[in-house]
Amino acid sequence: MARQGLDYGGMMRRAMQGLIAEVLRKIATEGLPGEHHFFITFDTRDDGVEMAAWLRDRYPEEMTIVIQHWFDNLTIQPDHFTITLNFGNQPEPLKIPFDALRTFVDPSVEFGLRFETQDGDEDDDEDAEADAEFQLDVEDDGDDKPPSGGGEVVRLDRWRK
Repeated sequence: MARQGLDYGGMMRRAMQGLIAEVLRKIATEGLPGEHHFFITFDTRDDGVEMAAWLRDRYPEEMTIVIQHWFDNLTIQPDHFTITLNFGNQPEPLKIPFDALRTFVDPSVEFGLRFETQDGDEDDDEDAEADAEFQLDVEDDGDDKPPSGGGEVVRLDRWRK
């Protein structure tokens, strides 16, 4: 039976992946501006991940790469990106599907995205996409105090003009 309604989780996941692809395209052509740098964590078990055997042995489940001072051969495709990074003065090419991403963080501007996945039944790709979660780190202006009851009320007035 087909799913009814809107797949907000899947749409959010695709939008977040598109944002990351756009950022990577920009730095591939223009380089990293200012203090920007990225921590990208991905699932090394994903079928589309390509990496040296010794790296896969060292990182059998998850790996975090840093794109900052030196990187080469950054190319972006619709479903993945490739990059060459230095591991102990040894350049190694990586192919990372966007579906394998777990986190994308630019600490220079306190920006982060996190992709949540649910372990268990992975037969339904739509369910995995629906588990995507958006996280944006922003500065707290100190106006809002979380209630003590466990829930949180978000006041929209502070963003209205």
